[in-house]
Amino acid sequence: MSSNSTRRKKSNRADGYVGILAADIHFPENGSLKDKRQFLRSLKARMARQLGASVAETGYHDLWQRSRLVVSVCSPSFPEINRALDRAERLIESRGLDLAGVDREIIKVPGSG
Repeated sequence: MSSNSTRRKKSNRADGYVGILAADIHFPENGSLKDKRQFLRSLKARMARQLGASVAETGYHDLWQRSRLVVSVCSPSFPEINRALDRAERLIESRGLDLAGVDREIIKVPGSG
């Protein structure tokens, strides 16, 4: 492959986006750390499966009724990122959890070329 064709392919790459959702969650009915961890494991797996998201518990590890989850998704499409973050928020709410706070950020990653 010539260097011209390599440069052409790089310049045609689209910009990408990374969406981040940080959610403080309250588990009003939860009674133990074991229950919280089991519930979060299920929720994180569901988000990964349905959204292709990476999910991490980043706060309140030792509290049995609180958690902070950070969800990240990547896409070349800004609207797709917004939809994925909306779906992530709805997944949390659909599980009967209280959202104590939600922060979102979408970062544009420039394409090469």
